[in-house]
Order: sequence, then C-alpha cells, then structure tokens
Amino acid sequence: MPAEKYMKESIKVGEREMTVETGRVAKQADGAVVVTYGETMVLVTAVGAQTPREGIDFFPLTVEYRESFSSAGRIPGNYFRREGRPNEKEVLTCRLIDRPCRPLFTEGFKNETQIVATVLSADDENDPDIVAMNGASCALYLSDIPFPQPIAAVRVGLAEGRYIINPTYDELRESSLNLIVAGTEEAIAMVEAGASEVSEEIVVEALMLAHKEINRLCRWQKELYRALEIKKRDVAEASPVDEALRRTIEDKYTEPLRAALDTTTQGKLSSYATVDRLKKEVGEMYPEDDANARAVAKKVFNELKEKVFRDDILNKRRRSDGRRFGEIRQVTGEVGWLPRVHGSALFTRGETQSIVTATLGTKDDEQFMDDLEKGETKRRFMLNYNFPPFSVGETGRVGSTSRREIGHGALARRALDYVLPDDKDFPYAMRVVSDITESNGSSSMATVCGGALALMDAGVPLKAPVAGVAMGLVMDGNKYAILSDIAGAEDHYGDMDFKVAGTREGITALQMDIKIAGINAQIMAEALDQAKRGRLHILDIMETILAEPRAELSKHAPRIITIKINPDKIRDIIGPGGKMIRSIVEETGAKIDVEDDGTVFISTSDGEAAQAAVNRIRGLTAEAEVGAIYTGTVSRIVDFGAFIEIFPGTDGLLHISEIAPHRVREVRDELKEGQQVTVKCIGKEGNKIKLSRKSLLREEQARTNGASGENAAPQTEDDAARAATEGE
Repeated sequence: MPAEKYMKESIKVGEREMTVETGRVAKQADGAVVVTYGETMVLVTAVGAQTPREGIDFFPLTVEYRESFSSAGRIPGNYFRREGRPNEKEVLTCRLIDRPCRPLFTEGFKNETQIVATVLSADDENDPDIVAMNGASCALYLSDIPFPQPIAAVRVGLAEGRYIINPTYDELRESSLNLIVAGTEEAIAMVEAGASEVSEEIVVEALMLAHKEINRLCRWQKELYRALEIKKRDVAEASPVDEALRRTIEDKYTEPLRAALDTTTQGKLSSYATVDRLKKEVGEMYPEDDANARAVAKKVFNELKEKVFRDDILNKRRRSDGRRFGEIRQVTGEVGWLPRVHGSALFTRGETQSIVTATLGTKDDEQFMDDLEKGETKRRFMLNYNFPPFSVGETGRVGSTSRREIGHGALARRALDYVLPDDKDFPYAMRVVSDITESNGSSSMATVCGGALALMDAGVPLKAPVAGVAMGLVMDGNKYAILSDIAGAEDHYGDMDFKVAGTREGITALQMDIKIAGINAQIMAEALDQAKRGRLHILDIMETILAEPRAELSKHAPRIITIKINPDKIRDIIGPGGKMIRSIVEETGAKIDVEDDGTVFISTSDGEAAQAAVNRIRGLTAEAEVGAIYTGTVSRIVDFGAFIEIFPGTDGLLHISEIAPHRVREVRDELKEGQQVTVKCIGKEGNKIKLSRKSLLREEQARTNGASGENAAPQTEDDAARAATEGE
C-alpha cells in the first residue's frame, strides 16, 4: 500500500546537500520521493503489482527515466517541440538504475514492478542521473515492495590530483575520470566509467572512496526506513524440491552435463544443443500432462548445470574451454576488408566476431542532440553497435535499436573517444558501426578493438590504439577465480562482468556489474591487473594487424581543408542572402562550412575543386599586409592619385607622390583605368590602405644599375640638386 507518512530529510554529499522528501507527491504510488540536489529535482516513483505474473522465470522489472526540457527552462528543438522517444542519455540512465537494483529484490518476487524517474528541475551544475539513481533506491526501499536493502550511487571525478565527489558539469569537463559507482552498504554493485588513460591504481582508489560515500548514504536510508516504520510485503516461498528427485538427477546427469559443457572439442552451439537434449530428457521423466512436475525437474537440472560449471572452476580449477584463468582466446583480424568504405576491420576473438566500419564526414554530418545541460549540441564521433539474432544462431525481431545495443555502443564510444585527434587538427566527423556477426562473450570489447583498427585503417591519427577485455569472477566464500576474456556461459553463471578498455598507458573505459554481496579491494586490484595483462596481449596482436594509422586518408574519404579568416570577413564569403557562398559551391562543387570564429572548412574529394574554392575565399577575405607586394588593377583615377583594386572588392590608394620616382604632375599621364600595376603596401590606417609604386621602381632600377656596374643616376629634381651640392 502507498506510504502516507510525510518526511523530508537531508544529508551532505560532496559539496552540497541532498534532500529526500516523501509523502507529498504521487501518493498513490507504492513508493514516491522527490530528491533535490542543488537546484536539480527528480521525482522517482515505484509501483509493484499486487499479484505475481504467472508462467515466467524472470523478474518483470521496467525502468523509465525522462528528462523534460521545461525543467531546464527550454523548449525541445525538434519539429514537434515536445519530448519524443527516449534519447541516448535517458536510455543509459535507465540502465544505470536497473543494473544495481534488479539483483536485490527478494528472490521469488515475480510481480510486475516499474520505476519511473522524472526530472522536474535541472540546474546547470548537477547531472540528474546520480540524483535519479539514489531516488530509485529510496522509492523502492521506503515502500512495501520487497526490496530489502538500499543502494546508493555517487560520481567521482579527478582533477589536479584531487578526487571530487559528484563533480559539477564544469568540474567534469576538466576531469580525467568520470566514474559512476553504485552499491549496497557492504559492497560495490555497479561501475560505469570513462577515463583519460588513468592507471589501475587510481581506479581502485576512486572506487574505494566512492564506496565510503555509498556506505554512508545506505545507512542514512535505513534510518529513514525505521522512522517511517515500513512493513514489506510477504513473498511466497517456492515449494521445496523433493530431495530424492534432486539426488536422482544429480546422480544421472552430473557427468553428462560436465561433458556437454566442455567446449575443448566442440563449439558453443554444439555444447548448447547437447545441454538442451539432456534437459529435454529430464523433463520427459514425467508424463506430458504433468507440466508442473516437468517444470520442477527442469529447474533442478538448471541448478545442477550452474553447480557443475562453478565446481569445475572453483574446485577443479578448470574452465569449460580448457583455457588458463588469465588466457585470452585466439585473436585474429584484418583491415581494409571492405573496398569502398573509408576504413574497415574484421575482428575475431574466439567465437566472437565483429565487422567494424569507419566513415569520415564533414561538419554537416555531425550528430545534432538536444541536451538538458547545453540545449542543442553536436557530436563529432558516433558509434553504433548492432547485435542481430543470427550472431547467436537464433531468429528474432530486427527493428529499432535495443537498450542493450545503445548501452554497448556508448561503452565502446567512451573507450575510443579519449584517443581521437583534436578537431582543430582533424576536422572530420567520424562514425564507427560495429555489426556483430558471431557472439560468445564480450562483443562490446570486440567492438572497441575493431573500432580502433577501422579508424586507423581510415587514416584517423589516433593518439594510441585501444583494446578491451571482459573479466569474470566466480566466488564462493573464500574461494574465488578471476577469469580473463569470459565466454557467454562464464558471464551467465559467474558473479561479475567487468569490462576494461584502454591503451598501453591506462584505462579509457570501465563497466562492471556484480551479482554477489561484494568484493574487496584486493580482488578488485587483482582483476584490474589481470585485465591489463590481457589488454596488452591483445594490443600486441593488433599491432601485427595494423601498427599505426594510415599515412593517407582513404581515396573515397572527403578531403577537408581548413583556413582561418578575419571574422569580420565572414559576410564577404556569405554574400547578400547567401548568394556568394552558393556561387562558390556551384562553381567548385566543394562543401563549405563557416564557423563564427572565422574557421572555414572546405571539403571535397576533388583536389582541384578544393583549391579553386580556397582561392575564391582567399580572394574575398584577403587583407593587405604592410611590406607585401600586390598586382592590382586601376579601378578609379582622381586628382590626388589612383585607387588600385588589390583584392576583389578591396582598394588601396596610390597617392600621386607614390606613382613614380620622378615628379608626376598629372595622374593620367602615368596610369589608365583598367591598367595592371604592381604596388607595395606601405601603410594601413583602419580600413585605409596606402600603396606605393615608386619604391618598387626605384628598387628595380637599383638592381639594374648594380648589375651593369654603374652608379645610379639621380631620378628626381631633388636628387639632382643634392648631387650637385655634394659635387661642389
């Protein structure tokens, strides 16, 4: 039943107070809280159906997180001017909420449960995602839903050697680490991170610091729970399994199962088929019309399969495919596999394979995004991950991108983002697409490896190659085994899925989910160290495939030339109503993008067209430099001189005294309109340009006389008088 008691309490987290208020808003939900952090406010509700959902073997939990642009005082930038389908940030936040919460519901609870987090107010300092994660725990824990212990979440940044709890947006932009950690009072349950090649030691320190804050927040939630006198619903316990049946199945199927799970002599699909056949045999121990008995027998079989798998690892110290715990499966790769794309890689590790392509584009190809913090923004690097059902030998729906695909793509993008060249040095938009063609564990890390190779194949000057490896853990009491490069079964039956990506110098991305009560700092450090060895091994192999980025871009990629102009000259390129820039595009076929700071990007696959566009723009925006020599056209003659057009639309004054080395009485005696003349810039005053022809003629005559060995004759009346005086 919905809680009716009102409570509002605060606790300091990082540099500011976090306030939780319940009993005021959404009182018909089973649990509802408004969490405030700074001026960011998130409403989080939790509702659990009163009756279980029949005929399912999973927990039906759904999580929704929505950002309203009105919360930041903005109107959506899309055509409809209203919020539409969840964007990438919203989907990723849903996953951040779901992953640590899902394992903690009371076992056997199968009621439809929904968590909805709505951003009500968003300031320009605090990201609502951490607020929503803490709100989800409060909404569940401070309700009658069987969620028996709270979780908490914090973000950790690292700037100038100092760790920051829940850094602001500005602090995060200066941080070399963006680490999100969620956990219970006893242990870490989930990690998501991007980093700028930080060391394993720094990651462990940050995780331990985060958990101290999490522990304090969980204990605080327990105090609220006691004050509200919450009573949790009862969950019906499953009927006990007949021990005679369990012994019968174990005696008959333990060794056949062990042989079926052994993949040293068979592939994944063959192993799965054998296990399915044994499971079918177990079900057929009972009549077809006794569905309940068959279901119980299959449940016992599944439990036995997990028991055999874990026993092999913990007690026999043996993995199902025969590898050592720290051993990486065979890695092969090929670049330039696809002839027409800008960059490509076929990357295979064991039975996991990805075809990865890299495409280069211009500023027009950047992804436009509606961002709660900044409004409309652009993203120059995009990574899309696709997981078709045939990759695991199944049929299934092929349609819109799943949340899992979005999550895996975001992880791989973070891993590669930190090694991309600066846009000032490499002004291209980049898109990487990973199509998983086979999967048996850690396809997201195959995407990272293949993505790095494809980008280098396209000629993108990465700061360093990046590789990734997925780590696993099997733990029972004091016994544990850390597994490198886990396969699908090891992920399913193991206690941890820990993905680590990075360069030789350090980590660029992390993602961890833990299913057990917790792991200590020693195990965490061991896992990171073992992951580093695996990462370096894969990087060694990648270097044999492609040691460094191609020196030249693909012949199919656009060429982008960057030039810088005076921002005041932008209007000269654009022209009235865009007339001038359209004419340049039509004449040259080049694509032209002009930034507000005067940076001009000229892109085309035709080198001559690019140079023609550069010449046109240079001509429109060129500025005279004192001491420079120009060939111009006499555009207008006046009594005191002539105006010379040295650039299209730019005139300088050639004063009558600077036309020739001798005295000029009439300008038209020396110059005619339309005449080509060579002049030198001798001064600038604001927009006025002073030119000289006389100085160039003198220099030319001096060179001529010097070459003939004669003294230069006086060229003006003043010179003649001075020469006569000197001769007396």
